[in-house]
Amino acid sequence: MNEAVETLEGWYALHDMRRVDWAAWRALPAPERLRAVDELLTLTQAFAQTEAQRLGAYGQYHMAGHKADLMFLHMRPTLQELNEVKARFQKTRFADFTVPTYSYVSVVELSAYLAKPGVDVDTDPYLQGRLKPVLPKTEYVCFYPMNKRRQGEDNWYMLPMDQRREMMKSHGMIGRKYHGKVTQIITGSVGLDDWEWGVTLFADDPLHFKKLVYEMRFDEASARFGEFGGFYVGNRLGNEALGRLLHLDVR
Repeated sequence: MNEAVETLEGWYALHDMRRVDWAAWRALPAPERLRAVDELLTLTQAFAQTEAQRLGAYGQYHMAGHKADLMFLHMRPTLQELNEVKARFQKTRFADFTVPTYSYVSVVELSAYLAKPGVDVDTDPYLQGRLKPVLPKTEYVCFYPMNKRRQGEDNWYMLPMDQRREMMKSHGMIGRKYHGKVTQIITGSVGLDDWEWGVTLFADDPLHFKKLVYEMRFDEASARFGEFGGFYVGNRLGNEALGRLLHLDVR
């Protein structure tokens, strides 16, 4: 049996994609829309406060294209807390006017070799910051799920540990070229969702997503072994911007 890489796990994550039923939302009387928006913004403020207290993380985004209108990104210490977050949103009036288009459940993941010998993972500030991240407040977000291929001779899980480690080192060197331009959060989902990993990228220029992902296509770890799901891209919404988006009479 080949050797598995040990991993470190942090907060659980939920990427919740929603499409708004704009026709039904427009048909709702204005006073009811206002009450629904106020209720939603009160809830999102509570989610943001959880991040301020370092009890989780939260982001809300206006998505491009037609795969979704909104993405709510939640991170919490337990899977139960993620379910509670989802239930709180579902109970709002605004939720009645949204249709879930995609969701992704995972957990923040780091390879254990990032932890230096003798370092206490539970108290090391660097590792704790990576495992329990504050979401970057950049303008744009990009999310996609991925697998490592398991077909014939291109079976990632049959490669020796040293070969896998060397390929991932080369892969990481490309990412380092975008340091300061793109921030990446990797979440693992083996046994939790339909893909093996989720990749969430944050940047102030969406072209960095294109350039980074394209360049990585030529790296062996991606060219031979990478399988990718759909890509979701959007811009970050503060509460004021979210309110403007939903108030139909505000230009």
